[in-house]
Formats: sequence, structure tokens, C-alpha cells
Amino acid sequence: MKHPRLFGTIVMLMAFTAGLRAQHINDSNTPLHLMKPDYKLEYGVPTVMNVEQTIKRVLNYITEETPAVLIDSKTGREVRQKKDINEDTQLKQGGFRLTSYEWGVTYSGVLAAYEATGDKSYKDYVDSRMRLLAEAAPAFKALYQKGKKIDGNMRRVVDPHALDDAGAVCASMIKARVSENALPLDGVIGNYIDYIMNKEYRLADGTFARLRPHKNTVWLDDMFMGIPAIAYMGKYTGEQRYFDEAAKQVLQFADRMFVPEKKLFRHGWVEDMNPHPAFHWGRANGWAILTMCEVLDVLPADHPRRTDIMNLLRAHVSGMAALQHHDGFWHQLLDRPETYLETSATAIYTYCFAHAINKGWIDAKAYGPVVLQGWHAIDSAVNERGQVENVCVGTGMGFEAGFYAYRPVHVMAAHGYGPVIWAGAEMIHLLKRQHPKLNDSAVMFYDEEVPTDKPIFNYDGSIRF
Repeated sequence: MKHPRLFGTIVMLMAFTAGLRAQHINDSNTPLHLMKPDYKLEYGVPTVMNVEQTIKRVLNYITEETPAVLIDSKTGREVRQKKDINEDTQLKQGGFRLTSYEWGVTYSGVLAAYEATGDKSYKDYVDSRMRLLAEAAPAFKALYQKGKKIDGNMRRVVDPHALDDAGAVCASMIKARVSENALPLDGVIGNYIDYIMNKEYRLADGTFARLRPHKNTVWLDDMFMGIPAIAYMGKYTGEQRYFDEAAKQVLQFADRMFVPEKKLFRHGWVEDMNPHPAFHWGRANGWAILTMCEVLDVLPADHPRRTDIMNLLRAHVSGMAALQHHDGFWHQLLDRPETYLETSATAIYTYCFAHAINKGWIDAKAYGPVVLQGWHAIDSAVNERGQVENVCVGTGMGFEAGFYAYRPVHVMAAHGYGPVIWAGAEMIHLLKRQHPKLNDSAVMFYDEEVPTDKPIFNYDGSIRF
């Protein structure tokens, strides 16, 4: 042959073309509906192990960033004896504050993780920090009553100035005290609840309020900052008045702040403002639904307002579920999809939806897939160090969208850590108690375990495929 190289090239091209024909995908030779979608994040049913690994990574990180130690601010030396506490004594500073409302949420989340996993490191984390605060409080209080300046973090414990100082930590301490009698928390719990019940500013009808940014402003945040502690005080003491007060507060907040046509809460309500602007900030709506879950957990089954609160919870779930982004997150402003995807709100919703499913308050088939998408979003926001990314920093109140839309995000925003651990804890319960399964490539929840991995099956009370 005169051109062997050309012949060889032609043969190779013919073989390549034949291969292409053999690999050609069409509707006749391939079940195209089973092709794997190009999801941006994970999709499907996570494993309990995956969830446990993620929240343990977060616990390890916050343990490093929140030392349970008192030091002398001038020398840096550890103060081991409570009798040695003086004006120079302070909690050793880490990345987060042991007495902030964000850390009250974190304590509750970590306690839930201990319950879900049985891993004692979660319990030890909470016990060591709460014990330190409770045992140090009398000495700091004595100094404070003498007019001495004390560590600002301990001032929140001995003399709360706002619901932010008191409610979330108080609720977590009641939970810890109920589960562990040996914790010496009665004194600090009593001091917190005295502030919440007797000293916090209120409207004429008793609703918690603030004097900023305007006189008689109701903040949605204060549902969580005050009400769960009252409800748990009912469980702690058995006194009906606490249950009644908690239920009344929930419904009076809702009367002013729930927007029925959107099934969402507004962030702020000002008594002399007309009309009342409605900005549906993500994390604040999280505080609202988390409050309802906390109250329903302890409110007696026969309480006359329980049904009202349950109906409110279900309406809120419906409104928020419809606004979940397809990657599992929720937006900073829930009804404005041009605003960024935010992790702390997503984590709170994921916890609350999962908890409501596990309690039988809402339908697993309708809302279980929403929870799994939410968890995959959360998981993607926890980096290798255990930091939680894309969390909105502390946020006041605004009356135009730009204020919320441009709030910064930061890994040191403490608001994300408790909700992520709490969501993970409830996910573990959900994966153990419920029956999620991929069917026809979509997440479904069933009434019983599905004993097949076939991509399509029929279900009529038994599995047929």
C-alpha cells in the first residue's frame, strides 16, 4: 500500500466512530429518567454516621473556642478558688462568650446532641461551663453589690439587663438541671427567671417589648429570648402560671406579628407605627418557630391554648417550606430570593421541621424531604475546622430591605453553632425513627422500612416492585 499511515488513520477513525455509535444514548436504549442529576450539593438520605461526624466536628471546634476557666486579667493566671475571685477576675476569653444568648442556644443544642448520641463529651461540655458559671456567680454578685466593676460576661448572670442576657441561657440551664440534679443551678435559674417575669419591659397587655429603635417596639427575637424559659419553668416547678404566661406571650406576639397571607412573621412591630412594615427576616422567623416547638414540648396536653399554638406552628411551617431554595437553604429575607442563602435560619428550620415530624405534629411525607434538603445545606456550610459558614452577624431592626440584604456573614457569628448541632441531633432521631427512601430519584418518607433499593416501586401498604 502506498500510504500505510493514512490507511491506519482511517481505520482508527472508523473504530472511533463505531464506538461512538455503540455508546450513543437515546430513549430506546437508556432509561433517561434514571440519569443522575448534577446537584450542586448532596441529595438523598444521609447516614447517621455522617450527621454525627459533622456535629462532633462543630463540638470540637467550639470546645477550643470556649475555655471553661477563670483567670486574673492582669497576670493571666488561672483563678481556681472561688474565694480568690476579685475585680480582676474574668472568664478566659475565647472566640465565643459563655453567657450570651447565642450560647444559651448552643447549650440547648449540645444537650440535645448528648440525648441523641449518648456521647458523654456533649454532656461534659455543658456541665463544665454551667457549673463554672453557677459556682462563680455568688462571688461576682457580692462584688457587684459593693459597686465594684466585674467581668461583663458575669454581669449578665448576676444582673441581667435584657431578655438577651437571660432567657436562652436560663432555658438551657433548666433543661440541664432537670436531667442532672447535681448541677448547682437553682440560684442562677431563679435570678434569670426573676428578671424575665418581673423586670423586663412590657406593653400594657404584658407583651415583652423594648424601647429601641422606637418606644414600645416588639421584636420577634424576644419570643425566643423570653418565652421558652417561662415554659420550662412550668415543667421545672409544676406551677400552672408559667404555662399560662408562656402561651399568652406566644399568641400576643402572633396577634401583632404573624402575617396570615404569607404565613410568615414580621421582624418588628412598633406600637405607634401605621402601617407596620413586614420584613420577614430569616433568623427571626427561626426564633419564632423554635419558640413554638419549645413551648409545645412542655405545655400540658390539656392546656386551653395548646391547639391555637399548634395551628400557628403548622401554618408557619407551611409558609416557610414553600420558600426553601432548591439547594436546601433559606434566604436572608425569606420572600426575597435575590437575598443571600443563610445558614443559621436554615439550621433552626431544619431542627424545628424534623422535631415536629418526630413529635407527630406535622406530616413526614409532606415535610420530611424538606428536612433532608435542609440538612445537606447545613452540612455543606460546616468547614473542615468545624466552623459554620454563611451565618448572618447580629442584626438589629430595619424598615427597608437593604438593611437586611447587606448584613455581613462571618464564621465567628455565634448564632450558627447551636442551631447546627441542634439540627444534627434531631436529624439523628429522624433517621432512626422515620423511613426515608429514594424512589424514582426523589426522597420519599414511608410509614415503614422499605426493603428494596430498586429505583421505582409501588406502595399500597406493602412494597411491590
